[in-house]
Amino acid sequence: MASNLLRRHLLASAFSPLLGVPAQAASTARHELQFPRDLGAHPEFAIEWWYLTGWLKADASSQQAGFGFQLTFFRSRVAATQAMTSAFAARQLIFAHAAVTYLKGQTMLHDQRIAREGFGIAQASQTDTDVKLRDWSLQRNAKQYAAKAHANGFDFQLQLSETQSLLLQGERGLSRKGPQPTQASYYYSLPQLQAQGTLRIGKRQHAVKGSAWLDHEWSNSLMPAQAVGWDWIGMNLFDGSALTAFRLRDKEGSTIWAGGSLRRSGAAVRDFGPQEVGFTAQRHWTSTLTRTDYPVQWLVHTPEASYSVKALLDNQELDSRASTGAVYWEGLSELFDSAGQLIGRGYLEMTGYASPLRL
Repeated sequence: MASNLLRRHLLASAFSPLLGVPAQAASTARHELQFPRDLGAHPEFAIEWWYLTGWLKADASSQQAGFGFQLTFFRSRVAATQAMTSAFAARQLIFAHAAVTYLKGQTMLHDQRIAREGFGIAQASQTDTDVKLRDWSLQRNAKQYAAKAHANGFDFQLQLSETQSLLLQGERGLSRKGPQPTQASYYYSLPQLQAQGTLRIGKRQHAVKGSAWLDHEWSNSLMPAQAVGWDWIGMNLFDGSALTAFRLRDKEGSTIWAGGSLRRSGAAVRDFGPQEVGFTAQRHWTSTLTRTDYPVQWLVHTPEASYSVKALLDNQELDSRASTGAVYWEGLSELFDSAGQLIGRGYLEMTGYASPLRL
């Protein structure tokens, strides 16, 4: 009981920025991003994550995705412990989520972890992308990333190669998330990663290759107080383009703020303003576990074009109540143009449907 109460206290302190409450950390006053330094952790900020998603195939001759995968590391600054001198003080918490969508088996497997930073168990380097939690890790070496997760019922080891430059979201990497200037995050993406490696489900191991997307984001105040969650897509188009679109919702389902970007292959980034992005639900699915209703097909409007986003598996709900405390939907989806042609694949994420995102 005592450990559960402590955990809840730490989670509440660590994730206070999601409520729109200013954290006692560094200001989000504009600064120019510097690389590779800003590929690493920013422990003076309240919340940060490295978010890797993608699709894989085991059959080299097939053009169809066989699997989706996700590996996310979260770093949270616990304001209440910053003045403590003990080496055991949980000044930073590291969370991790991993998931695999197995399309042939029509199932999704997922796992989660949590630990305080330190003691060789959990770490987030401040100089480059190098995060780990026990035997899960995401590390960068030059233009290569290595992702590893050994989870309950599945594991994967992937090498990810850069094919494009970093995509700075928003205003040179500062992405607004609400009407107030403080409601913003530093945010860059690395789309069109080439992925290859091994993936095990149960006792069967597959040699796989595919395409991936990496987001890195850090902030002190991520959402307006009236927001309950968000809808987000990150899509690698087959022609080499990269599409991002998101919106923050209130409890009535109305959009509070929206944004995104499109970088066509070989062209400059086109940033979307808050009035230029729209999400319209087309089809819903109800979870048998939580009875939550999720839109699993969307019409997404942008100033460049309108797209259909369709989940490849309806049941891609994740229950992370043992770590971050949230139930959310996140899964492999396909992107279609206005003529109904398949033009890309990526991930759709929806939070705040099971309950408001109050961690």
